[in-house]
Amino acid sequence: MKVNSYLNSLGKDFLGFILLLMFLGLFFTIDSFKNQEAGLAIPETWLNVNTIFLGIVLEAIPFILLGVFVSALIQVFVKEDMLHRYLPTNAYLALVPAAVLGAIFPICECAIVPIVRRLIKKGMPLHVGVVFLVAAPILNPVVAASTYFAFRTELTVLYARMGLAFVLAILIGAILYIIFKNSDQLKWTKNEMIGKQMVLTETGPRKMNRLKQTLYHASDEFFLMGKYLILGAFIASLFQTFLDRSVLLSIGSNEWSSTSVMMAFAFLLSLCSEADAFVAASFGNTFSTGALIAFLVYGPMLDLKNTIMLLAFFKTRFVLIFITVVTTSVFLSIMLLQLFIL
Repeated sequence: MKVNSYLNSLGKDFLGFILLLMFLGLFFTIDSFKNQEAGLAIPETWLNVNTIFLGIVLEAIPFILLGVFVSALIQVFVKEDMLHRYLPTNAYLALVPAAVLGAIFPICECAIVPIVRRLIKKGMPLHVGVVFLVAAPILNPVVAASTYFAFRTELTVLYARMGLAFVLAILIGAILYIIFKNSDQLKWTKNEMIGKQMVLTETGPRKMNRLKQTLYHASDEFFLMGKYLILGAFIASLFQTFLDRSVLLSIGSNEWSSTSVMMAFAFLLSLCSEADAFVAASFGNTFSTGALIAFLVYGPMLDLKNTIMLLAFFKTRFVLIFITVVTTSVFLSIMLLQLFIL
C-alpha cells in the first residue's frame, strides 16, 4: 500500500512537472512557431490558443503565489483554537464577518482556493469558508478600484457589483450551511489522514523553524495548485479561441438570455477579477447593464479554472451543489435587480 501511494504521488508530481515544462517551452519558443522558413509554422488559431493560454497563466501566477504563501502562513502560524475563539458561535452570525473579511484582502479567484482549503483544514466551518471563497475575489479594494476606472461614467455597475457580492456571499453561505451543516467536504490525501507532516512541525523529531516550514508548505502548495491552473488555463484558451461568439451574441437580445450569455462568457473566459471590469466595459454597447453586472459578479465566484481547482480539492457532490447554488443565486438576483432597480 505504501509503495502504491508513493507511486501515485510520484505520478502526480511528474504530471505537474511535465505541465510546467510545457508552459516554459511555449513561453520561450513562441517566436519560432511563427517562423515560416524554419518549417515550424502552425495554424494561426493554435497560435492564438497559445497566446491566450500564456496570458491567463502569466496573469494568474502572481496571485497563485500570493495565495499559496498566505496559505503557508496560515498553516504555520494559525492554530485551530484561534479560529474557534474569534468566530461567532452562531452559524448564521458568522457569515457577516466572513463577508467583511473578504473586503480586506486583495485576493483573486485563483488564489482564494488554497487559502480557503487551508482555513477549513485548520477548523474554519465550511459555510464560512464558502462566504470567503465567493466574497474575497470581488469585494477587495483592488477590484473595486478597477471597476471604478472601467465604469466611471456608470457607477451603478460598481455599486451593484459590490452590493450584490456582499449579499449573495452571505446568502450562498447560508444555503450551503443548511445543506451540508459542518460536514467535511474536503478531499484528504492518505498522507494527510495519517499525519505524515508531523515530522515537519514543532512536535516532530525533525523540527524546522517557522520560516523553513512556511517556505516548504508554500512550494508544495504552489506545485500542487499550479498543475490545475495550467490545465484550466489551457481548456479556457481553447474555449476562447474556438467558441463562436456570434452565436451567443445573437441570443443575447433580451434580459433573460443576455444575462445567461454573459454568465457563460464569465465562466469560459476565466478572467482575473482584477481585470475583468475592462473586458465587461467593452460589451457596454451590446449587452444590458444587468448582463454586465452578471458577468462581473459570476466570473469571480465561479469560472473554468477555479472549478477545476475545486474539483481537485473538494468532494464532487459539494462542488456540483456549490455551482448550482452560485449560478441560480446570481441569475435570480440579476433578474430582480433589472426588474425593480435598473
